[in-house]
Amino acid sequence: MLDQGAPPQHSRTTVPLSAGARLMRRKPVERLVAEGGQGEGGSLRRSLGLWQLTMISIGATLGTGIFVVLGEAVPKAGPAVTLSFVIAGLTALFSALSYAELAGTIPVSGSSYSYAYATMGELIAWVCGWCLILEYGVSVAAVAVGWGEYLNELLKGTIGVTLPTALSAPPGDGGVFNLPALIVVLLAMVFLLGGAKESARANTIMVCVKIAALVMFCAIGVQGFRSGNYSHFMPLGMSGVSAAGATLFFSYIGFDAASTAGEEAKDAQRDLPRAIMLSLVIVTALYVLVAAVAVGAKPWRQFNDSEAALAQIMREVTGQSFWGTLLAFCAVIAIASVVLTVLYGQTRILFAMSRDGLVPKVFSKVHPKSGAPRANTLIVSLFCGVLAAAIPLGQLADATSIGTLFAFALVNVAVVVLRRTRPTMHRTFRVPLSPVLPALGFFFCIWMMGSLSTVTWVVFGVWMAVGLVFYFVYGYRRSRLAAPPSPATAQK
Repeated sequence: MLDQGAPPQHSRTTVPLSAGARLMRRKPVERLVAEGGQGEGGSLRRSLGLWQLTMISIGATLGTGIFVVLGEAVPKAGPAVTLSFVIAGLTALFSALSYAELAGTIPVSGSSYSYAYATMGELIAWVCGWCLILEYGVSVAAVAVGWGEYLNELLKGTIGVTLPTALSAPPGDGGVFNLPALIVVLLAMVFLLGGAKESARANTIMVCVKIAALVMFCAIGVQGFRSGNYSHFMPLGMSGVSAAGATLFFSYIGFDAASTAGEEAKDAQRDLPRAIMLSLVIVTALYVLVAAVAVGAKPWRQFNDSEAALAQIMREVTGQSFWGTLLAFCAVIAIASVVLTVLYGQTRILFAMSRDGLVPKVFSKVHPKSGAPRANTLIVSLFCGVLAAAIPLGQLADATSIGTLFAFALVNVAVVVLRRTRPTMHRTFRVPLSPVLPALGFFFCIWMMGSLSTVTWVVFGVWMAVGLVFYFVYGYRRSRLAAPPSPATAQK
């Protein structure tokens, strides 16, 4: 029971719409939910409970900022990087509240793409979906790059060798091809091809390993804590804190991953809001704690953009290679779980967009045995793997952040719009103090977007231009929203 105030079915019209009206046409919530799980040749399977959904969100989030991007953020903010984490987390919190309300109201796989489709129309939904492709697809590649750094730390600590730079770094970082980054994406692909339930089981194990690793780091790293490392807390001013916060927002990408599992959750309306909020609280607490210990144990000027900063700190504090090697081993597993869950989210978003006709049908084909979109998974994995092997981490992280912030800003708008257009709709979670908190979430996202570099904005502009061309050439003409729902859908 979604809505006691649903619009009557006879209100649908078959009168041809103008071009402008087609761009602003919204997809009814009832139709979005009724089509949930349906693909070409089969349906997704509902097999995920609250625990698995929470682990998906934590798996997609925890690790990207701490294990990978911390080394790049500290030189921007100094010891105040802990404040940058808080600001980024606060921005994520406002958006998480909006996500939680919409996920419980519209429990489908499209995440903010579907929410925008139901509230702001097809063109805005496409823009949001295109941003999500940037968010999820590029972040898979970015995290995979960091995985290679920790793999080298592990190899160095165990067998005394490392992969040559030519095979472990992209061209922009002095290499030729980042082979480890490609390998971890392909490994995640293998798990996803087995189905959502099997992938969730593997992810849960990896999440437990990464939490244990970060707790271990704090217990050992605090022994090297020096209060003098905090004597100049904000050496680069608030602008540095803001710039680092924008980069570190990359580390919060993933809390919304549970919303991409809406069509594979057993009780999506109840469990999705809980999973989103619970995962964000756990992740933020761990991020701030680990960042505080890391900066206290190592002067901020010595981080030098290292993507394996925590393993280095462990080695420096203990004077032994064992602990750094152990952390590197845990990080290899932890970052692999991020790749797995974010890659999962990307495939489900494309699944929803394909079902709406905005991208090719191949992305919504479901394998009858596994209940997974196999062709979708193969295509996305190969694309992300090649991207990870060829582009440096910093460029990937910032590009991911700007796409995510834009999508989150739209979600904050969507929750207010849906409150006004469908006030009687049943909601399992409601954003408190609406529209104040959604408005704060929107403005925080825009503010952090403004802190990103000009190059990042240029890349974002080019990406959006390409997306609009694709929409008007392909999606606009093939959108299924103009067609009436199938008999099977209408009966649901």
